[in-house]
Amino acid sequence: MDKTFRAFVPEQDLLLPPSLDEWLPAGHMARFIAELVDEHLDLSRIRAGYTEERGAPPYDPRLMVRILLYGYTTGVRSSRKLEAACVDVVAFRWLAAGTAPDHRSIARFRKRHLSALGHLFVQALALCQAAGMVRLGRVALDGTKLRANASRRKAMSYARMSEKEKILAQEVSELLAEAEAIDRAEDAKYGKNRRGDELPEELRRRESRLAKIREAKQTLEDEARHRAQAAAKATSREQGEDEDDVAERVATAAEQTKPKPTAQRNFTDPESKIMKTPTAPSTSASTPRPWSTPSTRSSSPPT
Repeated sequence: MDKTFRAFVPEQDLLLPPSLDEWLPAGHMARFIAELVDEHLDLSRIRAGYTEERGAPPYDPRLMVRILLYGYTTGVRSSRKLEAACVDVVAFRWLAAGTAPDHRSIARFRKRHLSALGHLFVQALALCQAAGMVRLGRVALDGTKLRANASRRKAMSYARMSEKEKILAQEVSELLAEAEAIDRAEDAKYGKNRRGDELPEELRRRESRLAKIREAKQTLEDEARHRAQAAAKATSREQGEDEDDVAERVATAAEQTKPKPTAQRNFTDPESKIMKTPTAPSTSASTPRPWSTPSTRSSSPPT
């Protein structure tokens, strides 16, 4: 008997709108972050910065502080990764109520309200510490300092705090400095308006994706068939077979040949081939590492 599988119908529409609240466990840390921001932190300093009525409505400060606080304390400090997480990760989607701010908006919000965010983060960590928590996400609340390159002057900008709060202020300053450094590096790498993980233009729409994949598949099949026909013809000639036998062998080879499962086709650069090069000395020298380089010219492996 054939094995019976559980029903799996990706195209099935839901009868009722999905509830993000049902997807997030009751004891999840994201719920704790949301309560801190909504009920215990004073966002008036940030709200006071929005006085002009011109332009598009900005994102709610609660939304932005939620995802920044949760992201920074769980190790997600890149604005691009925060943007992606608001789409891909249930906890972030829940915190953002299904909204996905782009990375430029996230970075601008952090820069614009850097000092206020610093105070808010310190307040949040101090509340957690007073409640008996030893850490919030990956941020230690027991006085252990985090390694970073934040300046001493920046770290001490939150004056007139208790000694424990000064330690928390140091950690917050380092988190914000690290986030700023990551964004600058990614801006230089991808460009300010790109997230870095976009699909090539011709693969973004489903119809063009299917057409491109079919084209690549057909190309691999044609290449495999031509190689098999050439090999069959050469073998037949070597064995001294007549033209009818040669034609029959070539036709059989073409009919039975399929591309190898490992055959590859580059969507964006069809002339690109897989070239095996030695790995760096720190890795196994016996294992070749494939790099995609154009076949018409020599090129060094990408960095």
